[in-house]
Amino acid sequence: MDRTILIVDSEPDIRHLVAVNLQQAGYRALRAASVPEAELLMRERLPDLVVLDWILPSTPGVTFAKGLRAERRTKNLPIIMLTCRSQEADKVAALEAGVDDYVTKPFSPRELLARIKAVLRRCAPQLMDDVAEFGGLKLDPAARRVTCDGRDIDIGDIEFRMLHYFMSHPERVYSRAHLLDQLWGDHVFIEERTVDVHIRRLRQALGAANREQLIETVRGTGYRFRRILEQVEGAPRLTAAAFG
Repeated sequence: MDRTILIVDSEPDIRHLVAVNLQQAGYRALRAASVPEAELLMRERLPDLVVLDWILPSTPGVTFAKGLRAERRTKNLPIIMLTCRSQEADKVAALEAGVDDYVTKPFSPRELLARIKAVLRRCAPQLMDDVAEFGGLKLDPAARRVTCDGRDIDIGDIEFRMLHYFMSHPERVYSRAHLLDQLWGDHVFIEERTVDVHIRRLRQALGAANREQLIETVRGTGYRFRRILEQVEGAPRLTAAAFG
């Protein structure tokens, strides 16, 4: 899966080292030497994670992190601070500013890659290739395959991505605007009702396996993926035991 990492560091050698290792690991690497450069890149495309130095020209990285957390568009963007500042007070300040992990220089590229993967798995599981499974419904991102009790479910591309996002965040309620940002991108202008169309198609696909009620409408708010499906005529009841 194509994942983009933005490296914000004033040192060219560090930007190059991190970018090369990211590319070898299958990521797309963007580079910025300052906060204004980073903001310009992020206006064009929001990355999946930011590797951020504290010491930057004009605007410190920790200030930038606070700003990202304050904006609706970037408040959930995973951030790893990569810096030479190693004092406990610095780590506490960075974590309180909203960074998700803190790595000190000099650093091991292998460790940084492991931490990136861990943060993405924790903060953005829909970007990983981990198999998601609930009550017989199984989604394999790497194979782009959805099955229920071992039988394939025919599903469109957008519905697949929508189901992957829901199954990565079960029981959370998401608005139409949020789903548009996550599935189409925040720079694509599409009517919010488009989400309803694809929800209907997703339910139709799941209906072939009597799982359409896993996608619940939350009146006045949006949609969520349910872990438990109540008993309805012709459909099984998925209990807590079904999920291990």
